[in-house]
Amino acid sequence: MDSGIERSAYNSIEEAIEDGVAPVPLSLDRTVDVQRSIDVMDHLFSCEATWHKGHTLAQTVFTCIYLMRMERTSSHAVLNSFCRTLRATCNGVISVVSTARTHEEEDLFTMSFGLPLRDERDDKCLSILNSVEETISRQLRACKAQALSKKKTLEDIESLQDKPDLEEDYCRALLCRLRFRKHFYHVVMSMRKPHGRGLELARKHVASCLNELSLMLKSREFLKSQSNIMLQDDENCTTASGCQPVGFDVSLNSRLLSPTPPRAVKVLSWSNAIRYFEKLLHDLDVICALSLDPVLENVLHFIVQFQKSVPDLVPRAFLQTLLVQDGKLYGQNLFSDVISRALSLPDIIGDKEFQMNEFVVQLGQLVINLLKILCTNTAWQRRKLGKSLQDWSTISIQLELALKREFGETRNVLHHENMCMRVSKQLLIWTQEHAYWVASRFLTLGFELDLYSPGEYCMVYWYMYVVFTKLIEKMQLRVLASNETSQRKGKKKKDHSKDSARDMTFSSSCLLLQCYVLLSEGLSMMLAVLRNESRSFQLPSIFNTEQERFMQHFDLLQKARVPEHISYYSFKESSSRAGITDLVKYNFFKEIQKITPSLRGSFASEPEKLVELRRIEQVTEHNRIALNIISQVGPGDPSLRVSFEFTHHPHFAVAIVKRS
Repeated sequence: MDSGIERSAYNSIEEAIEDGVAPVPLSLDRTVDVQRSIDVMDHLFSCEATWHKGHTLAQTVFTCIYLMRMERTSSHAVLNSFCRTLRATCNGVISVVSTARTHEEEDLFTMSFGLPLRDERDDKCLSILNSVEETISRQLRACKAQALSKKKTLEDIESLQDKPDLEEDYCRALLCRLRFRKHFYHVVMSMRKPHGRGLELARKHVASCLNELSLMLKSREFLKSQSNIMLQDDENCTTASGCQPVGFDVSLNSRLLSPTPPRAVKVLSWSNAIRYFEKLLHDLDVICALSLDPVLENVLHFIVQFQKSVPDLVPRAFLQTLLVQDGKLYGQNLFSDVISRALSLPDIIGDKEFQMNEFVVQLGQLVINLLKILCTNTAWQRRKLGKSLQDWSTISIQLELALKREFGETRNVLHHENMCMRVSKQLLIWTQEHAYWVASRFLTLGFELDLYSPGEYCMVYWYMYVVFTKLIEKMQLRVLASNETSQRKGKKKKDHSKDSARDMTFSSSCLLLQCYVLLSEGLSMMLAVLRNESRSFQLPSIFNTEQERFMQHFDLLQKARVPEHISYYSFKESSSRAGITDLVKYNFFKEIQKITPSLRGSFASEPEKLVELRRIEQVTEHNRIALNIISQVGPGDPSLRVSFEFTHHPHFAVAIVKRS
């Protein structure tokens, strides 16, 4: 028996209703009825945010007895319209997360536990809510007109409650909650439309939602002032007024629905729920602003940038369902065509033979899997990226063997080669490039998850240096091959201008990667020097050796042969030769400072890349100064204390030098 279980006092919902837990109306006093209705809305709002964070519907939203027995609220228009629209919204969100399968909380998130999630009248929820909204809006307009004319009575329109001086504030408080519910329903339904057709409309509703949230916050002071009982502080209270809502039982479902977890969950406070929905809406707005660009490189960049804001489950599910629909990018572009664009071979877009090619079909599925993986949470993403490397490596080996079998050992692009040979070579290079991209993402995510200890930074940066170097090499080969193809065709001036713009973008991307290469190599050598000459950052352990730790971190990359001919002994040989003289001679941090000025101009129209460049400059400058101090004092000086912190960049550390 779990001693932490809070048992419900009731054996059934009917028993709770008979005992007056969920009265309709909520009070015979019309003013109290409005107050309690707002409290129910606020608590449901907090429950919805808690559900989005990974708890079950049975423990959050459906702890509301009014939702469990919706027919009882038919005589209470405000509560009925709100609850129906909330339930319809929950259904829409469940559908998106179930389709996306973002591999984490969704096992609990999408479970219905036999709850009454659907009703045929839910399809008309908006018309009911619009009718209620219009009634309250007329009442609000009447209040304003009364204030201007200074009349003491309202004619023709029935008031919400019995205190005329409070009527306008209660109207405003109800309206912003009902309108938020309406606009959020529109956001969910618009973003579910195929091919991204509803994104522009969804974005307008996102802006409306944010506006209504600000009005909800403004209503808090008024609602608090009308509350006689302050049960909790703001950080624990689930309503704006501070009162406990009526109509909820947190443990009833655990008794009635056997799969429901036995313990009640801690519901987010109303303040935290507001913050959650603000972030959710900003994340959804970023998704709605996506240009639906069919260029894979841009799509991957967008997802990586989007993940930097650490979005929750719901926005990531919406992103995944937008990107992959019916096995197509945005539901519009075949992945074979996406690959042909990436190869700079527009002639084969729509070519049936290319689309049906066994390798293209496999690569298309790998790209689909990659997009889905990148939309998951960081921990799951890294785990799946590591495993997917084996698939990228396997198809790369198969492509290389097929190329040798069909065309011999020729590796260079020849002027007389046929289209089939040219496509095969470019496909191989493209596959290898993306294998290294996946490997680089796998390695950098380890820093975000705090998987590396300071004693392991040396080997991690060394491996990153090798992977980034290979990635640049493959990028250059791909662009070289596409340029030679373009020259062979004899393009027009207009096409050449497009190519030059693309080459400039490629050059900038390559130079940015070169900064990563130099940073990784510089940090790896600095750590190796400190290990060799001051015996710091060693890995003393009675449980596992340095080689075993190397395999723990890089086993998946080693199995996939990414890169080839790289092993622990390669790292050991490289790091054991590192000395302070060579580190100062090949000052990698100074080399980065020569590259960054030219990149600043290239990224002038890309603020995200400018931010990244600024971070690199800060890491570089701090490490350059640290290296100067280490070389002057001597790495073997016993008074020297060096530590590494991630103060300016999530993946590249800054050396902090102190003397004791």
